[in-house]
Amino acid sequence: MAQLRIGTASWTDKSLIACKRFYPRGASTPAARLAYYASQFAAVEVDSSYYAMPSAYNAQQWVERTPADFVFHIKAFRALTHHQTPRVALPPAVREALPGETPNVYYKDMPAEVVDALWADYRRGIAPLRAAGRLGAVHFQFAPWVTFGPPAFAHIEACIGQLPDVTLSVEFRHRSWFAPGHHEATLRFLSDHGLVHTVVDEPQGFANSVPAVWAITNPSLAVVRFHGRNTVTWNQKGHASSGDRFNYDYSDEELRELAEQMRRHLAGAQNVAAFFNNNYEDQGQRNARTLMEIFGVPRPADRLA
Repeated sequence: MAQLRIGTASWTDKSLIACKRFYPRGASTPAARLAYYASQFAAVEVDSSYYAMPSAYNAQQWVERTPADFVFHIKAFRALTHHQTPRVALPPAVREALPGETPNVYYKDMPAEVVDALWADYRRGIAPLRAAGRLGAVHFQFAPWVTFGPPAFAHIEACIGQLPDVTLSVEFRHRSWFAPGHHEATLRFLSDHGLVHTVVDEPQGFANSVPAVWAITNPSLAVVRFHGRNTVTWNQKGHASSGDRFNYDYSDEELRELAEQMRRHLAGAQNVAAFFNNNYEDQGQRNARTLMEIFGVPRPADRLA
């Protein structure tokens, strides 16, 4: 692989900080934690931008607190991926322009002018990352009810139009996308539009899970996301946090097998980004370090030593 970056989804999860096993003593501020994270990994997936619109101020702070070659992959805001969105999570101007008073809203119910304003706010939020050349991809993890078919294709094409000159990675959460008869069409659609197919490792056998499809649809980038293999918690209700759902500690043998799949199927990509989303305490960070050791990828701090 020309360039392999391994990291985790977020660096500020409450259980990660609370477990006190990853951050050293003294790394108690947002700036110190991000600086330490960037000394261990070369990339991160920003998960907070799914729950709230990204802030240009925060993005500029991230740029200034990390090395020049550190890369941010950032998740698309929940409304843009057809997830239910609390009205209070919307930018004030968008919220005020939105008709009705329901506490939760969906993209499909927003007037066109509100949709355009939402996209404009999102573009402003990620602008500092783009300007600094630090944006890897905007990651669209579509809702489980976004199924294979023309409406979904049209929405994805609209997303491309709203983010020109930005690399988009796509992750589906409904098995219809890779069902018999749809598998090749899905990959062809992604490839034809220059979208990055996201390879996922996750529990199987559910309507909202897809198989690990090892394919490259954009030669400039391949993305792998490790969600763990906890079938018990995958669709369990009432989790205190997302970490409870993705509570899974990969064994070294599982990571060696996954590394072999990456070597076999993703070697043709110019860049590969691999993110651990098993964000219960420090599981993702430990698993990411092990995968780096398997590939012989040094920590950024070691490269500078």
